[in-house]
Amino acid sequence: MPALNESTKTFAPINRGYNQVFQPNRLSIGVIAPLESYTSGPVPTMERHLERVRLAEKAGFSAVWLRDVPFNVLSFGDAGQVFDPFVYLGFLAGQTQRIAIGVASLILPLRHPAHVAKAAASVDQLSGGRLILGIASGDRPDEYPALNETYANRGERFRDSFEYIRRMADSAPAFENRYGQTNGEMDLLPKPAAGKIPMLITGGSQQQPQWGARNSDGLITYPRNIDDQANAVRSWRDGIPGKTEASKPVMQSLYIDLLADPDAPPQPIHLGFRSGIKFLKTYLKSLEEIGVNHVALNLRFNQADTEQTILYLAEDLLPEFAAQGHKP
Repeated sequence: MPALNESTKTFAPINRGYNQVFQPNRLSIGVIAPLESYTSGPVPTMERHLERVRLAEKAGFSAVWLRDVPFNVLSFGDAGQVFDPFVYLGFLAGQTQRIAIGVASLILPLRHPAHVAKAAASVDQLSGGRLILGIASGDRPDEYPALNETYANRGERFRDSFEYIRRMADSAPAFENRYGQTNGEMDLLPKPAAGKIPMLITGGSQQQPQWGARNSDGLITYPRNIDDQANAVRSWRDGIPGKTEASKPVMQSLYIDLLADPDAPPQPIHLGFRSGIKFLKTYLKSLEEIGVNHVALNLRFNQADTEQTILYLAEDLLPEFAAQGHKP
């Protein structure tokens, strides 16, 4: 399968985090919080959570990703990192120096966009421009009644929220949609560090095909087999408007259970696989070849010691990929 990121392609620079994580023709590796194994239930312990994020930063991972899980929905089966994403992002902004910090993904229809715009710009400023904001329309119907919101129209509210957040980066905007209006005589502060918050759409988010390619700053998707993922990447990028050399990044998540035997063949697990590191390298190289720019590794089902796994990946995996966000 030929690479979908030809050498002539470029990504428009946004902020420090986005620029270091996403580079054409290259794959970078990040991790998803919480950095621990929790297979017996949906709620992690969050033990040594800061220590492990700092270890991932020191080891050279390009990004750490949080999730937006307002309620522990039993049918969903995963409470994420438990802490509110913006509170935790602010904490991590002050406790790290280089690693990009992101959310994959924030459920826009469950929050007022003024609060999202202010919180996101605050984190972006406090982190020195390291915020990357994944956005989604949401896929857990149980959460919507708890917030007196309607699940069926979440796609419309997603679009309006997206537009509102974008406009709040302007100076004293005069703007109106379903979420409210401003008259051009007041301003929302602070502004993003580079004038814009990078926002990556998750899947389709209830939008018409290619809406995300036209409006967002990148795509977040889930694992597929290589041929299907290549088709998904190509289809999405075909919808990017403008000059032929302009492109936008694609990232995906991946659950892994890294075995001690480097030659161990793959066995499927939820949204990922159990394998030795040789197969993991081969799989990630295949993703790089089809145009995926970042993979966020999830260690929830990893059976080995978390710290040892982070260091093992840093020593044996990260050197294979040239686009890590910083040197350890």
